[in-house]
Amino acid sequence: MMQTVAQEGLISIISHIIFIVITWRVIQSVNFDDFFRKERVFEARILIILITIVIGTTVSNFFLDFLQWSQQLIYLFE
Repeated sequence: MMQTVAQEGLISIISHIIFIVITWRVIQSVNFDDFFRKERVFEARILIILITIVIGTTVSNFFLDFLQWSQQLIYLFE
């Protein structure tokens, strides 16, 4: 039982990191220069990092939920 919880925790951590990295790579391809002031570079970078974390975590949660739901489908046929 505890091993299953630990495995789910590890899968969640890895999933979040993977989707945050993917989101970071995608966001880097977007040109945000027109949206920010020239003297606010630090704040713009922080905002992009936070947006990356929010989007990556949301996508990861959807992926993990979908994985859990697909594993629960076996109970429909018991």
